[in-house]
Amino acid sequence: MRRLALLLTSFAMVGALAITASPARAITGNYVDDFEHPFVGLIAFYVEDDGDETDLDDDPDFSHRCSGSLLSPTVFLTAGHCTDETDGDLVGFRIWFQQDAGANYDPATQLDLVSGYPEYCAEGTLGVTCATGTEMYNMGFDDFAGFPEIQDVGVAILDQPIFLDEYGELAAVGSLNHLYDRQRGRQDVTFTVSGYGLSYSSPVAVESFRSRLMAESKLVNVKAGHNAGFNLQTSGNGGGRGGTCSGDSGGPVFYPADTNVVVAVTSFGLNAYCRGTDFAYRTDTQAVHDWLQSVLTEAEWDAITIS
Repeated sequence: MRRLALLLTSFAMVGALAITASPARAITGNYVDDFEHPFVGLIAFYVEDDGDETDLDDDPDFSHRCSGSLLSPTVFLTAGHCTDETDGDLVGFRIWFQQDAGANYDPATQLDLVSGYPEYCAEGTLGVTCATGTEMYNMGFDDFAGFPEIQDVGVAILDQPIFLDEYGELAAVGSLNHLYDRQRGRQDVTFTVSGYGLSYSSPVAVESFRSRLMAESKLVNVKAGHNAGFNLQTSGNGGGRGGTCSGDSGGPVFYPADTNVVVAVTSFGLNAYCRGTDFAYRTDTQAVHDWLQSVLTEAEWDAITIS
C-alpha cells in the first residue's frame, strides 16, 4: 500500500489512508526538535468553499498541510502532490517557519493562537516568520499514474520574502549517482530528514506536535525497485534512526546529513501507518532543474544556491 505524506483537513482521513494511496508523513522514531534548519516551514493550502473565492482574502477553506524548504527568500520547494489541484481548486497557501508553528493548536478552536496556524499569520510575523501566496506549481504529479516516475516536486512563490541567514541548497545534478554502485562501509549512507508531520500513526490513534522535527535515516536503495533513478529510499527503523509520516510531504532530505543540501523531497511510504521504508523524490536530476528553470523567473532561479 503506497502512502503519500500530506496531512488532510481531518484526522478522520488517517483511516482512509489505510485503503488508498497516501502522501508522505511526519518525523517518527528517534527524532529531535529541529532548530538547525530555520528555512524549513509548515505550509497550509486552501480551497474555495463556494466557488467564489479567488485568493486568501476571501476566507477559503483549509485543505491540507505539508512541509518544505526555502531555497531563497521567495522560492519554497515542496512535493508535487502538495501543490496538485486534482482534488480541488487551490487558491493559496500560508507558510510558518517557527519551529513550534502549530504546537499550541487547540482542537476545540482549531487554531494555534500563538502562530495563527492554520488560519492566519500572527501579528508581527508576516514577512518575518510567516508568509502567504497564491502562485504555486507542480512538475506534473499524476497520482502515481507513471510510478515510479511520479514527478513529485512542487514549488510555491511567497508574496512576502523571508530573509534568513541561511537557506536550503538545491543538490547539483547527479549528486546521488555515486551511490548506485556503493561499496558498503566505504560511503556515507546517512541522510537527515526534517518536517512537521505526524510522530505516531496507528489504526486507533495519531500524534502530531505540529513542530519541526528532524532525524537521521539510512540509505536502502537509490536506483532499483520503486526508485529507478527517480526516488530515494531510506529507512528510519531501529539503530537510533527516525523516519517520515503524514505531514512531512515535501520536507527536505539532506545529504550529506550535516549540510543544507536538499537531494530529495519527502514523497510516499508503502503503508498508511508510517512503518517501514520511506521514499523521497530526487531533486538532483536534470529534469527537476530544467522544470524549476521553466517555472521560475530568471531572478528567482539565480537566487538559488546549487551545491
